[in-house]
Amino acid sequence: MNVCALALGLALVLTACVARSPFQAVLQHSRIRGRTHGPNVCAMQQIKGTSKKYFTNCKQWYHRKICGKPTVITYECCPGYEKIPGEKGCPAALPLVNIYSTLGMVGASTTQMYSDRAQLREEIEGPGSFTFFAPSNKAWESLPTEILDALVSNVNIELLNALHYHMVSRRLTSEELKHGSTFSSMYQDAPVHIHHYSNGIVTVNCARLVKPDQHATNGIVHVVDRVITAISNNMQSIIDIDDDLETLRTAFAAAGLTTMLENEGHYTVFAPTNDAFEKIPRETLNRILGDPIALKDLLNYHILKNMHCAESIVSGTPMETLQGTMLEVGCDGEHMTLNGKAIITKTDQLATNGVIHYIGELLIPDSAKTLLELAESSSVSTATRMFVEAGLTPHLTGSEALTMLAPLNDAFKGSMTMTPSMRKLMSNHVLKEQLSSKALYHGQELETLGGLKLRVFVYRKNLCIENACIAAHDKVGRYATMFTVDKVITPPMGNIMDVLKADDRFITLVNAIQTAGMTELLNQQKVFTFFAPTNDAFNELPQDERNRLMRDPQHLSGVLKYHLGESMLVSGGVSSHTRFQTLQGEKLELGLRNYTVYVNKIPVADADLMATNGIIHAVNSIIRPLPPKVDREQSDGPAAPLRAIPASRADSRGFRNDDLFNKVLNSHSSKMISRRQ
Repeated sequence: MNVCALALGLALVLTACVARSPFQAVLQHSRIRGRTHGPNVCAMQQIKGTSKKYFTNCKQWYHRKICGKPTVITYECCPGYEKIPGEKGCPAALPLVNIYSTLGMVGASTTQMYSDRAQLREEIEGPGSFTFFAPSNKAWESLPTEILDALVSNVNIELLNALHYHMVSRRLTSEELKHGSTFSSMYQDAPVHIHHYSNGIVTVNCARLVKPDQHATNGIVHVVDRVITAISNNMQSIIDIDDDLETLRTAFAAAGLTTMLENEGHYTVFAPTNDAFEKIPRETLNRILGDPIALKDLLNYHILKNMHCAESIVSGTPMETLQGTMLEVGCDGEHMTLNGKAIITKTDQLATNGVIHYIGELLIPDSAKTLLELAESSSVSTATRMFVEAGLTPHLTGSEALTMLAPLNDAFKGSMTMTPSMRKLMSNHVLKEQLSSKALYHGQELETLGGLKLRVFVYRKNLCIENACIAAHDKVGRYATMFTVDKVITPPMGNIMDVLKADDRFITLVNAIQTAGMTELLNQQKVFTFFAPTNDAFNELPQDERNRLMRDPQHLSGVLKYHLGESMLVSGGVSSHTRFQTLQGEKLELGLRNYTVYVNKIPVADADLMATNGIIHAVNSIIRPLPPKVDREQSDGPAAPLRAIPASRADSRGFRNDDLFNKVLNSHSSKMISRRQ
């Protein structure tokens, strides 16, 4: 098995080295996948329910899908080979015959018939070196009846000219059909346009080569999936003469992009029809049409930097626009899609400098949107509604330089009734300047429309503003920016002592702080993080121990300082194995599990209570040191039950009977004595 795997691996490496073009690389992969069926067999993928087949690349092979539709694997002779009755695979090379005879052997018998009618047979049977892009039989069948009738009714001129446009007077293998190249056809030297894509698809005038490299004595045949026509107009000319693109024509002129569409290039334009423009609210459309910068961004968002025919798309792929951002160009069965929507109404209108695909929906990039439009197009519908109900629409639709902090939908809990306090809260989710998250720094203060200052905290894996951390990339609009955040921001309404006194869960803690003489410390304008024991945490202790602890200010201070540190750590800044330095001198071990913060295995019951001089995290147990040889991988797991101290063993030391905790407190006492000396 290992030898076989090694051999296959070497074969893959060797064939990858030999393959010189994307098509050749895919062909070699298809040969490797088909080799178990005999020599010169290629694996093909056929879309179920259709006759469309593709040589298979790695991605398609494993996904068994093309354009989102399931495929079946078929095994056929690779180009240039044929079967022999009674033998496995395709051992025989096809006999070399002239182009006319080759057409009948490769599934282009209709092209062969029309070559007879147009008196082209003698030319393609005779001497010379030709490349014939021969339409398949199905390609002729799919040609509109009126066009086909016009061709065959004048076989000596129109049909002959059409066939000559499919021919080049030299031999061109798929290897020589380079991306973006043009070759002079045998019809008045009119150019045919080649595109050779990275996924192995090769097109000529947007017709896909379905059977490439069929060699003949006097040239080569490439079977294509449609009848191609001569191209004479650039993209601007096509837009100028199409009444369905009248609004787009006016917009291009207003944005000064007409010259670009007349010059040489290989662009892809997704052209919104008049109907597409009419679907946009008139106020929005007038705003964009009247703003040269927004209009240019909008139009450039509809133009890709490279040319992509519809047949080149076999799966969703992000592609860069002239506006600088990406469009997801994909397909769903027979339909080409944009950003997952099947809005393309007509494809492959080929021009000398690119291709036009008509779309029935206008694409508005973020850079052309107001702040409210940014929010409406994002997953923050609850926040959007709250901003509007709070009366902030004039700010969110104007030209002010602002930054919106938009909480995700699940950040809102309970009833979202608009009250004066809620209105104030929402105004504190809009900053008075346009910012980039990349320019934020630790300790920075940001002013809100509500007049508050919000603090910025930078952590290794998160960037937070007060208790809320940024959950998505910036969305940059015409004048303003939107940050999506994971929580509703709760601005601080007092210092740590104010917050504790206002919360009935901390009555015992407030008394303990006063007993320990730490009130002044926690009123200082420093920055603290306090893992604050609730009443339940103190009540968890045996009553005699709790009484002795509350009567001993020195050790009570040590216990509280083991829960307190001089730095700001919001829950969003906690990652696996975060260590936190306490005022007592030892470090706490923090972790995150199932969205819950654990400190020395104690779960935080209520995180991110913001204060002007720090942050409070409520814990329902007194935090104790971890065992010396604790498995740190478990530091973010549930806490082991605290060991209660039996009353029979309790002595005058009370709470300090826990050896580990005693060690910590003794360390604190030694430091205090040392400082006094």
